[in-house]
Amino acid sequence: MAALNERCENTLNTALGIVFTELGTDYLCAEMPVDERTIQPLGMLNGGASLSLIETLGSMAGNLCLDREKYVAFGQSVTCNHIKPAFRGEMVRGKAMSVHLGRTSQVWDVSIYNQKGSRICKGSITLAVVSKP
Repeated sequence: MAALNERCENTLNTALGIVFTELGTDYLCAEMPVDERTIQPLGMLNGGASLSLIETLGSMAGNLCLDREKYVAFGQSVTCNHIKPAFRGEMVRGKAMSVHLGRTSQVWDVSIYNQKGSRICKGSITLAVVSKP
């Protein structure tokens, strides 16, 4: 995980406190704090921060599945449904799982959970897979 986190230093991951925590054969996990960087004025996790976590997890997971010398994957569409709030002081955990790993596109489901393990957000990201020039 250290190499993935180092690769993302001085990016949005750093700004939002996103840290990759676990990698499996068909999933990738990360944590993000609910703090002054990720809340909205009522002290709850901002939906935009949730979308950022979804895009970060899905995009990284998708690129880890590719021959990076030949291909790159990038987000085409990101959607989510907010189910329940998370509040300042909590740590949320996202898990991206592959749905479709095609030659020209990928689809990843990403769920975000609170510290109690309850799902607070359900998202999806579609990635375009293109040849490197």
